[in-house]
Amino acid sequence: MKTLEYTFTAPTSDIQHDMLVTMLADMGFDSFMDDDMGMKAYCTEDRRDDQAVEELLRMDAFKGVHLLKVEEMPDKDWNEVWEASYKPVVVNERCRVRAPFHEPDPGFEFDLVIEPKMSFGTANHETTAQIIELMLDTDFQGKDVLDMGSGTAVLAILAKKLGAAKTVAIDNDEWAYRNAFTNCELNGINDIEIVLGDALAIKGSYDVVLANINRNILLRDMHFYVDAMRPQSHIFFSGFYIEDLQFIKAEAESLGLRFVRSLDRNKWVAAEFVK
Repeated sequence: MKTLEYTFTAPTSDIQHDMLVTMLADMGFDSFMDDDMGMKAYCTEDRRDDQAVEELLRMDAFKGVHLLKVEEMPDKDWNEVWEASYKPVVVNERCRVRAPFHEPDPGFEFDLVIEPKMSFGTANHETTAQIIELMLDTDFQGKDVLDMGSGTAVLAILAKKLGAAKTVAIDNDEWAYRNAFTNCELNGINDIEIVLGDALAIKGSYDVVLANINRNILLRDMHFYVDAMRPQSHIFFSGFYIEDLQFIKAEAESLGLRFVRSLDRNKWVAAEFVK
């Protein structure tokens, strides 16, 4: 069976990227890769439906994304190609995030195994890597942690490795929800509470909140997160551009949070606030 390669212009944000991957996967595309041209998606010839792809790209959610070309690919092991392009991510020389096919490295304090599938949160993106950087400089020992928009659950897993007590991971995507269980098992973690839902699913109160989502959702749901924070609790935000930090700060301060610090890389920001 022939394999077809669809080349799209690069999505304009990580959220748009993840949405596009998820919806193309629902249409029968089975592997994806980013390169200098943009994003590539692969499907077998029997799954080809160019009209469906065109209709997808006409959606408002994918404004700015265009299909550049469709090419027939020579026979090869596409899983092997993807594995060759997927590299482990190292943060502050202390934490390494790798896929199951990478060899373990005991030289790292935290060597996390993440099977990304279609879930966001492999640390390959600046937003995840920067929150990890902030987390490595934070005391999690005995703290109760909430991970909102948890994706692969990589942040919740790291929180447990850092000594967190009760840890809850919430995501509204069913694929991410299922993937989180896989990743907890891969890392020998069996006591993270994984919840399918949104901010309305938050129960209880926490010492640390992690929210790597996007600007609009953060602004919309921030009051739910703050309501779940105990006095002196810390919250880490990411998933937005540096020019959006002013809006995140304004909303956070209106809800009684105090800005602590931020990191930025390639125009993406992670920020910490305290209640």
